[in-house]
Amino acid sequence: MLRKVSHHSVTESFGAAISSLNAVHLTDTVIRRSKRMMLDTLGVGLLGTSTAVFSKALQYSQFFKSVERSSVWGGSGMTLPPQYAAFVNGIAVHSMDFDDTWHPATHPSGAVLPALLALAETLPTQPSGLDLLLAFNVGIEVQGRLMRFSKEAHNIPRRFHPPAVVGVMGSAAASAKLLALSPAQCVHSLAIAASSAGAPMANAATQTKPLHTGNAARRGLEAAKLALLGLEGSQAILDLESGFGVFYSDYSPSELPGTNDGCGGGFRWVLEEQDVAIKRFPAHLGMHWVVDAALAVRAKLGASGEPDLCKVQKVVLRVPPSRYIDCPFPAMEHQARHSFQFNACSALLDNQVSVNSFSGPQIERLALRELLAKVRVENPQDNHPSFDKMYCEVTVEMEHGESVTARCNTFYGHWRKPLSQEDLVGKFEANASTVLSQEAVERVVDFIGNIEKCPDCTVLGSYLQMSRPTTHLFREHLG
Repeated sequence: MLRKVSHHSVTESFGAAISSLNAVHLTDTVIRRSKRMMLDTLGVGLLGTSTAVFSKALQYSQFFKSVERSSVWGGSGMTLPPQYAAFVNGIAVHSMDFDDTWHPATHPSGAVLPALLALAETLPTQPSGLDLLLAFNVGIEVQGRLMRFSKEAHNIPRRFHPPAVVGVMGSAAASAKLLALSPAQCVHSLAIAASSAGAPMANAATQTKPLHTGNAARRGLEAAKLALLGLEGSQAILDLESGFGVFYSDYSPSELPGTNDGCGGGFRWVLEEQDVAIKRFPAHLGMHWVVDAALAVRAKLGASGEPDLCKVQKVVLRVPPSRYIDCPFPAMEHQARHSFQFNACSALLDNQVSVNSFSGPQIERLALRELLAKVRVENPQDNHPSFDKMYCEVTVEMEHGESVTARCNTFYGHWRKPLSQEDLVGKFEANASTVLSQEAVERVVDFIGNIEKCPDCTVLGSYLQMSRPTTHLFREHLG
């Protein structure tokens, strides 16, 4: 249990909490929410192994050899050194921008789960499912606490991609927990990880963006293992403006409080207070508002039959200001995943947005290009660039003067309107079945559903390698 101790610094309070939190502190709400996050992360990661960025990262990582080996998700019998397994699996999770999103803004799970699963396979005593669940929540908690050191972090990011900043710290904390490091070693893990933090937003909407999550998973794992070997860093890394404060102009750190009882009741998890958003299609979270609004407009236009979108005169999108998700004519999938215009027009044309919407032929089709040319974007002053406060409004004006408007304040999948468990499992099954056998899909669902009862968490890695005979990618790399 956590003892009530007087700490000399914020950083020391984090080290003490990371080391001392235990399973008794996990609440029913935190267990339920984190299980959903883990299942969703595995599904989008398995689907992400079909992407070009994953393929390139895998080719690169195969140059490296080590005695320790960890599983590559979806690749039957394929292993890499643990830090590179964390790297490629983390890239897979974010390769389609299909992973969970939190508030303040970050993608919390992809930096943590790949690191933990890679690390677990190398330990002399295999951790239990409950060990994995606790370490995962420690990694999520550290991210949530760090983002609350800044009001600036509550907005859609402008300067850096948050998983590359708080994600690497979460990965380090989770890895330190699974390694059972001392409070001092946990402090050094965070300090070492902080020197690998940061990635500019200029690489959003490119193939490099998924590397931010892969690097966070890898570098956090490496930081904890270096701390285990005795490497030291600043013992005030979270206290100083010249430490973690360099990322925020309004940095105001506070201690991570402990608990003074044996029942866990004195510790309050951030995940208890703030759930995550689970995406229904693979694109930047802001796109989910504009798609729901566009679908509502299409339903109104098609109330008496299929709408004739050739007669559209103008499409107006009223969205929050954000440069990197304002892309009028995307030329490639990563741009399309970050384009209000593309996602609104795809929803209007197809009555849905799906994985296939971001394929080359769909992006390049003439009907879409013609509709994109009719789009105008407005940024109302009351529309704040925050995933908690923003809205999207879509107006379509037709040739004969008809005008239809719909507004989305909260899309389905947002933390205010969570996916049902049935729909979340359905998303996982659809994604995972592109790679895994049906038996493996069922085993993963069962494992995560009962993770706290599983004596050995490494069996999950074997399930994640039970690929279908016709699985797409790994043949070309097995040599």
